Amino acid sequence: MLEATKHKRFDQLFYHYNALYLIRRHFRFFGSAGQLEPPGYDGKPLLYIMNHSSWWDGLLAYHAARMLTGGDHYFMMEEKQLRKYAFFRKLGAYSIDASRPGEISASMRYSAGLLQAGGRVWIYPEGEIRPLEQRPLMLKSGVGLLLRLCPEAVVVPVTLYHGLFQHSKPEATLLVGKPMHRSWKALHRDDIRDQLQVMLEGQLDAHRGMVQEQGGHVPELFAPLVKSRRSTNEWFDAVLGKRGKL
Repeated sequence: MLEATKHKRFDQLFYHYNALYLIRRHFRFFGSAGQLEPPGYDGKPLLYIMNHSSWWDGLLAYHAARMLTGGDHYFMMEEKQLRKYAFFRKLGAYSIDASRPGEISASMRYSAGLLQAGGRVWIYPEGEIRPLEQRPLMLKSGVGLLLRLCPEAVVVPVTLYHGLFQHSKPEATLLVGKPMHRSWKALHRDDIRDQLQVMLEGQLDAHRGMVQEQGGHVPELFAPLVKSRRSTNEWFDAVLGKRGKL
């Protein structure tokens, strides 16, 4: 497997590039609600689990983690993709190869080591990019193995909901749910997976419902994480509005 090789200077440069260029260029809005650092769990290993429905998931999660939290964050990434984008290792990415059972175990042991050393770990337990509206989420049992290896870990559920709604550019919102801690060691890894699957799917459905209730507009509880830029239709509205006043 490919381990993370964090590089502080590169991380600082990429953080600004990601925020000021990549996200602002491609999204009209990106915001979050909830606490990525849940109170009452100081010193506990934090495992963030998130649905995986787009190529952008890692970059958006990375930005939210860098902006809203302290400490070292690490992100599990498909080995084929990490070999292609090797510079992500400098940001805290490390690999998993789901086609090789031995490599899965190695990645989970590495993840457990990061957690036990005080790092915060992000994983996408679906194991692959799947359509945002596809149900059930179908989590892999590797997340159960990881929690049995690090039973003191607290699971922080994160859902990302995005789409083209009222504007020409997509909008994305990140919702952080209530932390979850169980006697992981006493549970079979499949039982852990099933519990987390129900929790994460329920949160994602509730997240979608928030956006639907607002007719596709971003609900007010989501605070912006980047400065929004006008979408094409907003530029059209501004120009046509000015002409109408002439």
